[in-house]
Amino acid sequence: MIFDFRFWRYFSNQQELIDNLEQAQMRDFKQRVWMVGILGLLLFAARELWGMNTEQLTSIFAVGGNDTYSLARVMSFVGILLWALIYMAFHFFGIAFLLHKLTHVELSKLAVLQLYVVAILLVEKALLFVIFILLGITTPVSLFSFGPLAGTFLEQSFFIFFFNQLSIFTALIIAIQVRFIRAFSDYKLSQIFLLVISIHILMALITAAVGFIPFEEWYVRLVEGGATVE
Repeated sequence: MIFDFRFWRYFSNQQELIDNLEQAQMRDFKQRVWMVGILGLLLFAARELWGMNTEQLTSIFAVGGNDTYSLARVMSFVGILLWALIYMAFHFFGIAFLLHKLTHVELSKLAVLQLYVVAILLVEKALLFVIFILLGITTPVSLFSFGPLAGTFLEQSFFIFFFNQLSIFTALIIAIQVRFIRAFSDYKLSQIFLLVISIHILMALITAAVGFIPFEEWYVRLVEGGATVE
């Protein structure tokens, strides 16, 4: 028995998707992977072209002039596309492989799960992008996360970055992952829940730590140094 994978149909009907995966062979999945991947690249590209998170490039214009600034923007654009590929591949392939090793659920089934996870993450970024466009400003924290709330009580940037990774979309992802894995695993619900929660907390801690690495400042200094030499 074969069933056609319909992204939006199963997005709102996860149980039907789980039942079909248990009983039949899936087709048209790769096309949906390409669809999500291309839409993700377009989203990251649009954010970059709008100037989101590129504020530090402004100083390059003052030092190196228009030509150096244009080159820096091109390099930044290429870099964000590479980051988008790494970001989506990690959440799609990397997390699926990790869950496969920890839960022994078939990798092909977990790939379907993680495709929806990637889609939810992109939806969150898209909504934030629309809000930023309407307001004409950007913030270093997500409006859907606990980051803004943490910023009102905590002064340490690490904890603000940490809580910024925990949002209402994270809760939705956890719920979908727990439900999906439970359908194909022999582990208890409590075990699956603790496993998924632990992964998200670990990822939030790593992301918060990486947030202290001044990649943008290093990049700006590198370009400004090249402009000065010229």
